[in-house]
Amino acid sequence: MEKFDVIVIGSGPGGYVCAIKLAQLGLKVGCVEGRKKLGGTCLNVGCIPSKALLNASHNFHESIHNFSKMGINTEKIDVDWKQMIAYKNSLIDENTKGIEFLFKKNKVILIEGWAKFEDQETISVKGNKYKAKNFVIATGSESSTINKIELDEKVIVSSTGALELKKIPKSMIIVGAGVIGLEMGSIYSRLGTKVEVIEYFDSVLNGMDKDISKNFKSILQKQGLKFYLKSSVETIVSRDNKGIVTFIDQTSNEKMELSADIVLVATGRKPFTDGLNLQKLNIETNPKGQIQTNSKWQTNVSNVFAIGDVISGPMLAHKAEDEGIAVAEIIAGQAGHVNFNVIPSVVYTNPEVASVGKTELELTEEGIEFKSGKFSFMGNGRAKTVFSSSGFVKIIVDAKSDRILGVHIIGPSAGDLIHEVCVAMEFGASSEDLARTCHAHPTFSEAIREAALACGDGAIHA
Repeated sequence: MEKFDVIVIGSGPGGYVCAIKLAQLGLKVGCVEGRKKLGGTCLNVGCIPSKALLNASHNFHESIHNFSKMGINTEKIDVDWKQMIAYKNSLIDENTKGIEFLFKKNKVILIEGWAKFEDQETISVKGNKYKAKNFVIATGSESSTINKIELDEKVIVSSTGALELKKIPKSMIIVGAGVIGLEMGSIYSRLGTKVEVIEYFDSVLNGMDKDISKNFKSILQKQGLKFYLKSSVETIVSRDNKGIVTFIDQTSNEKMELSADIVLVATGRKPFTDGLNLQKLNIETNPKGQIQTNSKWQTNVSNVFAIGDVISGPMLAHKAEDEGIAVAEIIAGQAGHVNFNVIPSVVYTNPEVASVGKTELELTEEGIEFKSGKFSFMGNGRAKTVFSSSGFVKIIVDAKSDRILGVHIIGPSAGDLIHEVCVAMEFGASSEDLARTCHAHPTFSEAIREAALACGDGAIHA
């Protein structure tokens, strides 16, 4: 029976990063993966493939709407859907093979198959048993549905099915106006699909900054998406190769029905722990199915740790990666730490949306006195050159100390711009610190500086 210092269960962003870090710290590490490819949901049916299609559809949209404005004349543009899917799949292969290389480079031993706990020090995989001093559960999450609605992944699909459609649908209904739903809706809308979105709450991206949500909805509507907010879905059925959705408008209490070629159920994700045999060790979970851990990511079984989507907190790949590194350091006897107040969230539509820290609503509820500075990309020269001047940067600071408490961006490259602020917040910076830092011109990042200036005497270009 092979013995390890640590066995990591799952090779998603949290698991593979944790395994590599453990190996770098001198431990003998095994990583178990039941799927054919490494990388988990993110690399195979999530982050990477969706960003590939977002990029492809954005370029298609630009070629139709903006190329001629720049003097680039093209003949009739069309979409080769099979080639677009092949491009997406090639990136998946490239990234998963990259993890295989990193495992070999760092001497992480891959154990192929599904793990099952036999006791506190033993798992079985395909009938073989493996021992370890410590285990890290990093099995991630899977799509969840509502009202026991069944997904056939042909007409009624999850995000996984939406990335593998045989053809571009003429119409699509999306249930859920969160990150996944809006990214997928953005892809297909740009490719010519009629997209309608049904959302239970009264805003898109519920939980994000209210100004961002309102502005973002307006932009998406101009792009062709139609929204039914404050609507609760009752049934989704497949009939005659169409998806039929019935829902209640909570404002009027009217029952409504929509039909489309495809119905995407994007109502969130749930922890994936099937087959782990957690009950064998009496590992505690909460009502949501999340594994309970302490501040060091330990379960109630001291040598079993858990990270990423399978525990509480935002279901984000980079959150899982940070936890993976922290847990590796703790197991190796070091002091691992994650600052959960500085974990950015990004929506990769066009324009992008990015957020870090607190919203105004959260600060109001906590009784914290704050002020904010805002700057529109309409005043940013670089944004105008790429036809992307919609949106703004909002910086929220402590009213007394000027310390940055939260930043919310909708605009070009928002997902990259946010990290300047993440570094600033990690080191307790004030808006004045940002405002006094020279930013190159012309760049999108100047909007960050202008918003910081708006927290003081005022922005220059507003």
